[in-house]
Amino acid sequence: MSIDGPLGNVCIGQDATVRQALETIDRGASAIALVTDEAGKLQGVLTDGDIRRGLLKGAELDGLVHEYANRAPHVVGPDATRASVLDLMRSLRISEVPVVDDSGKLVGLHTLNDIVGRTSLNNIAVIMAGGKGTRLGALTKDTPKPLMTVADRTIIEWIILGLVESGVTNIYVSVAYLAEKIMDHLGDGSRLGCTIKYLHEDPAKPLNTAGALGLLYHERPDISEPVLVTNADLMVRYSAAELLAFHASKNASVTVAARPYVHQVPFGVLDIGEGRSISAVVEKPSIEFEISTGIYAVSPEALALVPYLEPFSMPELVQACIEQSKTVAAWPIESDWIDVGTPKDLATAKGQ
Repeated sequence: MSIDGPLGNVCIGQDATVRQALETIDRGASAIALVTDEAGKLQGVLTDGDIRRGLLKGAELDGLVHEYANRAPHVVGPDATRASVLDLMRSLRISEVPVVDDSGKLVGLHTLNDIVGRTSLNNIAVIMAGGKGTRLGALTKDTPKPLMTVADRTIIEWIILGLVESGVTNIYVSVAYLAEKIMDHLGDGSRLGCTIKYLHEDPAKPLNTAGALGLLYHERPDISEPVLVTNADLMVRYSAAELLAFHASKNASVTVAARPYVHQVPFGVLDIGEGRSISAVVEKPSIEFEISTGIYAVSPEALALVPYLEPFSMPELVQACIEQSKTVAAWPIESDWIDVGTPKDLATAKGQ
């Protein structure tokens, strides 16, 4: 079975020669050839390094390549995110990762150039990481909440990798409580594929959930694109590009990422009319709301409303925009979302 399209340019059969493998690597403009069987299932990978080592051991150009191929390569499924693939590449120091489906059929190939060369967004992102995380109790006595770990990586790193995956690489982190630990851990952002700068709040005078935007606007009054704002304690996957596109389509000053929240009343609810007569009893009804997820797109005209060096919250910013007849929109976010605010929430994020 032949594989069509650009992917087919890097594929060879199990009976290919060393010469054919070299030609395939050259034709595919990549340092890899993928060995597939007649059903299109991946049987191994062959890098230019594998061929070079084979030639040094006496391999002939017309000899078969199957004995030099790696028959147990690292692969990912079709649902793997760019951030997770980049993480895998960096940890294993490899530049290509094949994509296979549940049957083992080759369906794609991630390359480092493709991932790093994604469409970039000029927008700045601000991660609010200055809070004390008091609801986590003793867990945050010596460790700031954004540095709590989930799946062997800190929460704030997951957030940053999600932004980088979306093409946002210009990131500011607002710090206050245990700021040095966050700064030491993240550094300049280069190991995460981005540039990180810091907005410093006074730990003795917290600026609430939006006050750091006043610091940003004071430092960067030339901002002309909407700013992405996110809390530093969220485990969620979303497309920053889709949020920004929605924000632009609504010509909004602020867009709030919203999701449904269902609360079940644990009692029977009485429908009481005039004279205190009961007309119905609804047993344990559910009430659904749309809630803010702690993720926002904020246009420059809204940034200008945030006071400098004064506490200010995101609800206050939203209300200020509404009062000035500016558009405030709600973008629906449908993926799983966890606000890691309590030990129970942290355990849920860890899958415990």
